[in-house]
Amino acid sequence: MGWNELHFRWRRLGAGMKGAIAGSVLILALALPAGAQAATEHWVGSWATSPYAAAGGPWIRVPDVQNATLRQIVHITLGGSALRVRFTNEFGTQPLEIQAADVAVSAGNGAIQAGSDHALTFNGKASIVIPPGALALSDPVPLATKALTDLAISMYLPAQQITVATFHGDAAQTSYVQQGNAVSAETLASPSHIRSWYFLKGVDVEPSRPQDGAVVAFGDSITDGAFAAMDENHRWPDFLAQRLQADAKTKGLSVLNEGIGGNRILRDGTGPSALARFDRDVLAQAGVKYMIVLEGINDIGRLAQPNDPIDAVTAEDLEQGLQQLVARAHEHGIKVFGATLTPYQGAGYYSAKGEAVREALNQWIRTSGVFDGVVDFDKTARNPSDPNRYLPKYDHGDHLHPSDAGYEAMGDSIDLSLFK
Repeated sequence: MGWNELHFRWRRLGAGMKGAIAGSVLILALALPAGAQAATEHWVGSWATSPYAAAGGPWIRVPDVQNATLRQIVHITLGGSALRVRFTNEFGTQPLEIQAADVAVSAGNGAIQAGSDHALTFNGKASIVIPPGALALSDPVPLATKALTDLAISMYLPAQQITVATFHGDAAQTSYVQQGNAVSAETLASPSHIRSWYFLKGVDVEPSRPQDGAVVAFGDSITDGAFAAMDENHRWPDFLAQRLQADAKTKGLSVLNEGIGGNRILRDGTGPSALARFDRDVLAQAGVKYMIVLEGINDIGRLAQPNDPIDAVTAEDLEQGLQQLVARAHEHGIKVFGATLTPYQGAGYYSAKGEAVREALNQWIRTSGVFDGVVDFDKTARNPSDPNRYLPKYDHGDHLHPSDAGYEAMGDSIDLSLFK
């Protein structure tokens, strides 16, 4: 009996024939090919980053990846019984060959914990060539992990032409480059250090409960964690992840940091605009249930010195852009929480016109009813006696980005009942 006939007979079963339906479902499951049965697996993103094209910058140094191993450290926010890794060549212009890859629990300083190393495969093969514009998922590996654990993901890149690297510029995390194939080495002999993530997009875990899911933090440098202490996981999404894991009612939620320093809502800046990258960085992530969006200050900053007429954005322009993100998220059942923009008086691109737009946009975020909830970062971070500026202890010093204490206050200010 073929699949079509089985399917037809199943559809004709009456609603009252519960036992017959259960038996038919079992027969159908046995008749399905292995790949179709695998579709019932439940994956949740546990760590992620937003890649873009390497284009230089004060902290950006494209490493020599010819015949080299990249060992990159990532901090997962939800544990599971198995995991898989997402590699990316989405912004590359040539094929990317990964000749070998491993994942292990980090032991610090580029070392891995003995006995934790697992070779990664791609449809059963040890290597893969990722075409320009594409990404690749590894096969699942049975590496059980706990939440808030550092993993070391190693990939060996043979000699090949790479003129445009797909990367995330400021990781606030030390990773390592070792010449030759050292993917399974417990320690690296003489690595160089980098602070960006290359050709790496995410880690998904298979959690213990079907209701577990992910929160995407979608934004610019303030979400990315600009100037946060290196290797300390002191971005506001990190502090939120710690709180979620400490609460029995929310510990099944991960936090995926999809912030890019310099990003804008309406136009490309550092990386594609929020509207352009939304499908890639939010909808394509595994198990997303919620999104917190904090974007717009870089659009507003252009008002200080507009480069062309289209940079003269209004609050209404930004509201429309945010409404588009909410509508697209709601199509996929994702709840969206709007975050108010933090103060920026004293920053290099501050202007009175921009401040008026920020205040109008914040008022709209608080009162429009467009969002499923509001996260009032402006109220948390501002100086009560000078509300256009940060509270001094929350100011990194450039009057635009928070200090580590500011990031912690932001993460601590989020009402966890939003996720319950």
